[in-house]
Amino acid sequence: VQLVESGGGAVETGGSLRLSCAASLHTYSGNCMGWFRQPTGKDYEGVASLDPFHGATNYADFVKGRFTISKDKDKNILYLHMNNLKVEDTSMYYCAGAPLVHSPLEPYEYNYWGQGTQVTVS
Repeated sequence: VQLVESGGGAVETGGSLRLSCAASLHTYSGNCMGWFRQPTGKDYEGVASLDPFHGATNYADFVKGRFTISKDKDKNILYLHMNNLKVEDTSMYYCAGAPLVHSPLEPYEYNYWGQGTQVTVS
């Protein structure tokens, strides 16, 4: 499984970005997918997840109402729509996948990781 993130960049407070995660064929049909972030000097944080079978989503409290996870299964792309960005959202963002997870926002449960894309909010 290969995951490649894109869409990061620099944005002002209150702005929006859309992150994309391109995956190899059929990745999203059988894997739980998630977005995570790792601020400089800090641990990984679960941001959002998407269950492949029921479409259920989970969000960290600090992004609820601002971020939305979605996928385009025809294009094998996972998205993270980020609105009303805050300075504290500044981080490297990663997408990740796993065939089975019990805690969707726990990074240690995920097997496949992309290389990350940087988001900077000022």
